[in-house]
Amino acid sequence: MRVVIVSKALVVGAYQRKLEELAQFPDVELTAIVPPSWRDPRAPVHLQRVHTSGYTLVVAPLAFNGHYHLHFYPTLGRLLRQFAPDILHMDEEPYNLATWLALRSGRAIGARSLFFTWQNLPRSYPWPFRSFEVANYRRAACAIAGNQTAADVIRGKGYRGRLAVIPQFGVDPIIFSPTGVVSHPAGSENAGSGVTPAEARFVVGFAGRLVAEKGVDVLLRACAGMLAGDWSLRLLGDGPDRGRLEGIAQALGIAGKVRFLGLLPSTEMAGFYRSLNVLVLPSVSRPNWIEQFGRVLIEAMSCEVPVIGSSSGEIPYVIGDAGLIFPEGDAAALRESLASLAADPTRRAELAVRGRARVLARFTHARIAAATACVYREMMEPEQETGSVAPCPARDL
Repeated sequence: MRVVIVSKALVVGAYQRKLEELAQFPDVELTAIVPPSWRDPRAPVHLQRVHTSGYTLVVAPLAFNGHYHLHFYPTLGRLLRQFAPDILHMDEEPYNLATWLALRSGRAIGARSLFFTWQNLPRSYPWPFRSFEVANYRRAACAIAGNQTAADVIRGKGYRGRLAVIPQFGVDPIIFSPTGVVSHPAGSENAGSGVTPAEARFVVGFAGRLVAEKGVDVLLRACAGMLAGDWSLRLLGDGPDRGRLEGIAQALGIAGKVRFLGLLPSTEMAGFYRSLNVLVLPSVSRPNWIEQFGRVLIEAMSCEVPVIGSSSGEIPYVIGDAGLIFPEGDAAALRESLASLAADPTRRAELAVRGRARVLARFTHARIAAATACVYREMMEPEQETGSVAPCPARDL
């Protein structure tokens, strides 16, 4: 079967590994259409050609680049006529203009189409986005939701077609592994420098945007109460909340124990995780946002780093029994979890092993590619009356 996947996310080289895994299936002839860049206001990304074996990578112009809901591919219709796919995989939300135009073009050439959704809040969109959404629900032969809540949302909003729950991307367990070579000392103050595994101290880490909803202030308050012991906190990332968080660290009297590391190249993320004794994702839900997945969790777990996460959104389901969960916003409960792991190296080692095992079973690029290929095959079969899909051991991760 000929498959075309259209995705702005695939400008990130690490994510292309999923395509290499997909291309290994003998019944999948894969073409990926990507823009030359994605002008994300937070951090623009130019196309990185890293994992490009086994499939065709086509770079297509993108109109309204950087506009999440209004961007589209002006040449996509021509490209679809050229490649004549059996399946069009539109790696975008159903309420986006790009998805509406793509699924319309897919229908015109007789392709079976699917869209992807992370949206885990039942939002009502104004015209024309609600119209795009309704039309795409009707046109799509299948939908993939990145988490179960997102699946529930589109069902509640009227989608009745085939539906699978599969994360968008996984991790490479060879790169994100318990061992690896890094080149800089752990105490480096330079943003973007490498780090080595932690030695005597109990090192707590966070990776992500420094914005209010990520709950880093909760983590700071939790750490401030750990008066006993030799600990430090490493905050990797940047964002508009950095100044406020630096002020909180000063006010709590822990500024000397907290390092703001700034941004780090993706190639050095595994080294950062291995420098930690525990990674914390303390996200706090907002009326317009809850945690959709928490990719840093599976990256750290793959490196055999124990994780602690809040109860926000998908976090408890990603961690499962391979880490600790605390009620979101509860600094005292987080402090208790941190203290328990700091005092119990055996427990940390147990969770580390469980975490990697969970990633290998559910969250590698290979596992996600296998589940996605299974969906493609199901799409080529006649649809059941219920709109469900046949059982597949690789699906519904």
